[in-house]
Amino acid sequence: MLGDDRRPTPAVVGVAWFVITGELDQVEPARSEYAELARMVRAQGLLERRRAYYVVKIGVVVGALVVLAALAVVVGDRWWNLAVAAGLAVVLAQLAFLGHDAGHRQICAHRRGNDLIGFVVADLLMGMSFTWWLAKHNRHHAYTNWLDKDPDLSPGALVYSSSQATARGPVGRRFARSQALFVAPLLFLEGLNLEAASAVAVARRRDRGAVVEAVLLVAHAAVFFGGPFLVLSPVRALAFIAVSQGLFGFYLGATFLTNHVGMPTVARGDGLGFLRRQVLTSRNLSPGAVVGFLFGGLDAQIEHHLFPSMPRANLRRARALVRPFCDEHRIHYAERSLVGAYVDVLRHLRTAGLGHSVTGLG
Repeated sequence: MLGDDRRPTPAVVGVAWFVITGELDQVEPARSEYAELARMVRAQGLLERRRAYYVVKIGVVVGALVVLAALAVVVGDRWWNLAVAAGLAVVLAQLAFLGHDAGHRQICAHRRGNDLIGFVVADLLMGMSFTWWLAKHNRHHAYTNWLDKDPDLSPGALVYSSSQATARGPVGRRFARSQALFVAPLLFLEGLNLEAASAVAVARRRDRGAVVEAVLLVAHAAVFFGGPFLVLSPVRALAFIAVSQGLFGFYLGATFLTNHVGMPTVARGDGLGFLRRQVLTSRNLSPGAVVGFLFGGLDAQIEHHLFPSMPRANLRRARALVRPFCDEHRIHYAERSLVGAYVDVLRHLRTAGLGHSVTGLG
């Protein structure tokens, strides 16, 4: 499993989608348009690995995790340890971004190295199945904002379209009408939701890799859920877990919420090429060093979807190529301020929850 380099990357899956669905007349235009941009990107060396960047990044994040663990022991059984819990939430989110980069083969040249980083970061440190997440995330990249196929738009606590809202029962429809008010509280549960879904997914598998992931997940639970009880009283330990897991879920969910929610959805046979589909369904945030750090590079969502294996550190430079290219080809390039993006997201969730139609591409 760790050394299988034959598994297609999301970009390959996305281009192959046209052939699979029978849009043969769109393959050549899509390839030509995308190939032109790809040549520009490669000429700037933006797809080359950034080993030094990731060595420093991984070292700093793991070092911060070790410092926080030591600090928790030094502070001892005091309420001040809740500040350590808040810091832990931030570090866990930064680890999640590294796991995301490893899943896209941004860190190492070969899959084995990326997978090793992914399993350690996701399963052991975050408590999330790397295999489960990667399969889900690859489908998201292949079918971005396609309501029937993108797993990130599958109805759950929230609905993303009028059809999803009307398909619910009376209680579900009533909740959907007010769902925009409950987004923030629900985000605090995202960390536990990922861990629970991972545990279920791994338990259903019977392969050797599932055993490895199960061991790593159990080790994670022992350290991150059992560890606090070794330092803190039961009440303070529970508070520590609630703060760290709650803030981690909120942080992680908030960074992914602005990527596609509220952008046009995809219908089969919309006649768009790969490049246009990815650009039109993604939203960038106004660039800035602070936003780039807090969002793990995903503020450049358009560039990430066009070139998933591009190292995070190169995404900002890629903007300088992609945006003028889109302007030249009259492709709408969505970029919003952080506040504006959240306003768009909440407005979309309110519209969809009320059962009103939302913007689509086909």
